[in-house]
Amino acid sequence: MGFDGTLFSRGDSGYEAARRGAVWNAFTPERYPELILQAASESDCVAAVKLAREKGLKLSVRSGGHSWAGNHLRDGTLLLDLSGLREVEIDAAGMRASAQPGCPGNELDLELEKPGLFFPVGHCPGVAIGGYLLQGGFGWNGRVHGPACQSVVAIDLVTPEGELVTVDEENDPDLFWAARGSGPGFFSVVTRYHLKLYPRPPVIANGIYTYPLDALEEVITWAKEVGPRAPRWMELMVFTHRDQGEPEVVVTAPVLAPSEAEAREALALLESCPANGRAKIAMPYFPARLEDLYAGVHASYPDGHRYAVDNMWTHAPAADLLPGIRRIAETLPEAPSHMLWMNWGESPAREEMAYSVEDEIYIALYAVWQDPAGDEENVEWATGNMKAMEHLASGIQLADENLGRRPANFVREKNLQRLDRLRAERDPDGLFLEWMGRPA
Repeated sequence: MGFDGTLFSRGDSGYEAARRGAVWNAFTPERYPELILQAASESDCVAAVKLAREKGLKLSVRSGGHSWAGNHLRDGTLLLDLSGLREVEIDAAGMRASAQPGCPGNELDLELEKPGLFFPVGHCPGVAIGGYLLQGGFGWNGRVHGPACQSVVAIDLVTPEGELVTVDEENDPDLFWAARGSGPGFFSVVTRYHLKLYPRPPVIANGIYTYPLDALEEVITWAKEVGPRAPRWMELMVFTHRDQGEPEVVVTAPVLAPSEAEAREALALLESCPANGRAKIAMPYFPARLEDLYAGVHASYPDGHRYAVDNMWTHAPAADLLPGIRRIAETLPEAPSHMLWMNWGESPAREEMAYSVEDEIYIALYAVWQDPAGDEENVEWATGNMKAMEHLASGIQLADENLGRRPANFVREKNLQRLDRLRAERDPDGLFLEWMGRPA
């Protein structure tokens, strides 16, 4: 069987580099596929499905490899690596784009910037759209446009039978429904997304305040209270991290706004924090490009590091959340490890799709380190602290999933049941892998 790309068998020269290169997280799981196919064409995707069947192997798929848990890296499988499929086509007049799954979101955005268009791509540079859109897609201006999968209008994919088809609301709506929110449990190979585009926000700006750790309770209580007042195009976030070794609290609120006046008015909300007088740094307003915001994000998620991550959605009162948040802040691992709090807000009604769990507040923990000797301690910080607070959670999002270590609710029960039924119908032989853990 011929391929346009490169096929590695376990034991081949180049296999280990391909295995490690398939996971961005330097904390690479000790899991070993039997075959790794680095695809160079859609026909390679069809051939991969047929080869997996022929060899009796499960099939896993990787687009950008930013899955913290390396869900796609499994023992005894055929790993289909789509990172080389990066083609983008833009129809500016029709407000549509098509993009292959290996295309990084920040590169897609640069192409959309030229004609003044926008798509809610991911916050981190390098994150390919393949897995990002399958799991939901929490990106820039996601509070306005919803999870990015909601702006997917059609999908080209290879079914478990090896057929290359296009699905949408009219053509195989069940498979289209499943693709938007099932994440690493999806049972087909996406080869191209067709996307709805939006006018580009004319003003991008930010404001940043940093506070000593003793202001934590005031800042979190304030953030919870003022969240409903923030316009949907403002992302009000609170971080705890270490600055020069000492824990601190950071408030930041990127805005992708309709006008400079509205951006300034929205960012003035940060001045209402009761701890404002104790701010170590106060930058109420500064203009930016999305590239600048990406650079700021990248500083918190550097390449070549080891990561352990976990998360929760919640609507619990700040008073109930604060003991756990205080414990998280006081036990922060080395920089740039951090906790993220984001005011997601009351979500508008969503169209029917597998994606189905979100809530008022999003909290995520990111342990970031380099020395393998710190593996156990860092994993426990992320996993243990989220486990201790799970009685306050309404679920998790798959972007920062930790299902292999801590199973949690990532879709509604009725949606999980529908996914199970569709999997049994469409992939009765279990060719495609499921998630590493299911809701408890």
